[in-house]
Amino acid sequence: MINAPTAYFSLHGRRILVTGASSGIGAAVAKLCSELGAELCLSGRDTERLEMTHAGLAGSGHTVVAGDITDLATLDALVQSAPHFDGLVSCAGVATLVPMRMASEKYLQQMLAVNYLAPIGLAQRLLHKRKLREGASLVFISALSARAAPQAAGAYAASKAALEAASRTLGLEHAKQRIRANCIAPGYVDTPMLHRLGSTTDMSEKIALTPLGTVTPDDVAPAAAWLLSPASRWITRTTLTLDGGISLPIRL
Repeated sequence: MINAPTAYFSLHGRRILVTGASSGIGAAVAKLCSELGAELCLSGRDTERLEMTHAGLAGSGHTVVAGDITDLATLDALVQSAPHFDGLVSCAGVATLVPMRMASEKYLQQMLAVNYLAPIGLAQRLLHKRKLREGASLVFISALSARAAPQAAGAYAASKAALEAASRTLGLEHAKQRIRANCIAPGYVDTPMLHRLGSTTDMSEKIALTPLGTVTPDDVAPAAAWLLSPASRWITRTTLTLDGGISLPIRL
């Protein structure tokens, strides 16, 4: 039973798996969750940066599983890395801008493999092996693009839209176990991935349209922590838009 009001927001005693934890949103989520008392399993492709994230965590008992999230061996290693989990935050993702008329099948498959098949495949394995405890929370990082569908982002948007749809189904199918599934859809977030996009096309004008200013990974992390916590125990099958107001139409 929860007594102190702040306990609703605590992650003390919970084991959380965070993918894409080597940088950006994943690293920020891992840091905040550790400060809120969680024991973490971190995953990412860049071993050196992943160890840097690990070294900056509060508390103890954290583990690291380095590897490509699209590799089945990495998924199996993550599932076997702990007896059980109380939450998953899927942050690993990839984005490149290609007009649909120029999008090759290989490119489309890559977007789906990283942004949809890998996170859903991991969730499937955790559920199949009964590694998620009753009351666990699944949090998938989607994107505003899933609904806004900006130019040259059709494949990326489609992969994130598929992720949101699958998340809603997971939340329905496992409601009896009190397992929740939600997505967070950020707008333009100041991450290494956004910087790489900026190297191929000028993103500054679009980013400047955000009414509240530039969104950072540290702005996204509290939303993920809230969805993992008892404070959100009645929230499932939803997508939380976190875009600084850029998706609201402005009429002058």
